Amino acid sequence: MAVNLHIPAQEDIFGVPGIEIGVTEAGVRKANRRDLTVFRLAEGTSVAGVFTLNRFCAAPVQVCQAHLAQAGNGIRALVINTGNANAGTGEPGLAAANATCDAVAKLLDIAPAQVLPFSTGVILEPLPVDRIVAALPKAVAALGPNQWFEAAHGIMTTDTLPKVVSRKVQLGGKDVTFTGISKGAGMIRPNMATMLGFLGTDAGIAPALLKELAREVADNSFNRITIDGDTSTNDSFIIAATGKSGLQVNDRAHADFAALRQALVDVAAELAQLIVRDAEGATKFITVKVEGAGSTEEALKVAYAIGHSPLVKTAFFASDPNLGRILAAIGYAGIADLDVGGVNMWLDDVWVAKNGGRNPDYQEADGQRVMKQPEILVRIDLGRGNVTDTVYTCDFSHEYVSINADYRS
Repeated sequence: MAVNLHIPAQEDIFGVPGIEIGVTEAGVRKANRRDLTVFRLAEGTSVAGVFTLNRFCAAPVQVCQAHLAQAGNGIRALVINTGNANAGTGEPGLAAANATCDAVAKLLDIAPAQVLPFSTGVILEPLPVDRIVAALPKAVAALGPNQWFEAAHGIMTTDTLPKVVSRKVQLGGKDVTFTGISKGAGMIRPNMATMLGFLGTDAGIAPALLKELAREVADNSFNRITIDGDTSTNDSFIIAATGKSGLQVNDRAHADFAALRQALVDVAAELAQLIVRDAEGATKFITVKVEGAGSTEEALKVAYAIGHSPLVKTAFFASDPNLGRILAAIGYAGIADLDVGGVNMWLDDVWVAKNGGRNPDYQEADGQRVMKQPEILVRIDLGRGNVTDTVYTCDFSHEYVSINADYRS
């Protein structure tokens, strides 16, 4: 029941020179589904990532962080399984993640520390690493230069549609490619830096700079979405820059840095929003824009209070303009000295609340007209400053409950 989720045509998905992808079936949880993906990265590729802050972070997250910290190793491969999160699995889980890296390394003739593992699926169940290792030769044999669409399918769990974004941008007189995939539909409130995001480019980016950019890009994309307020144990976002375009950006003073950064943010933001559009049971895509905040922290407190409220989200599902629920969420967002008399609220073009109370000109029919739309803008002006920030969320439907009640069956 995805909300206006666009899947690009095959000819509009561009392979990233220096990145090969292979997808196969390993039977991790279910038979006859693509659930194992391998990325092979050209030598010299810069790789950086940000990960969940959940203290029960999954074994593959821990291994990824350890491998990325080993400076000079040069990451050469990614391996992703669905169907099992390998989280809450203790030392056996770490051993399984490392065994997966060992197997990939042997097949690709690289070091195990040059492999980053990723898992997504059910938590607290042992990873069937034997099935993964047995299937890896098929994934490696399938490696090809433009299989992003296949990979988008291969990393899905409760997603209903694949999520892929691809574009070419002229930078420094060169055509630079940016292509990425993401997955996630529930247990979504990335706090990074269950969702995964992988973004490849043939721009060359110095490793230290890419590490900074990965955080900045995540903060402007995946860290601005929420479906249910639950931070997964496995959230991971990776950027790989191969340098094959001939463009090399080593610092922020480079003439093309700003455009390069914006291209990365734009692709990641679209990937993040696709997750919300395909949220479990979602029927509405909701943009919560908070203006007039005294700080980014204030703006996000209010935006997330609205985006997380089950009462707000169920009202949107019902197209019920019970908009006092939004004011209540603003009030408990955690701004202790908020002057509610300075708060104004709009639903798209409809001015609902004026100076902390109902706008005398507001008509419920106007509110209901907007609530029936598949895409809705909630705009709040706190009247406290000049900071604006935005969070993307969705409604809660009966189907969300059904999906999560039946998830393991």
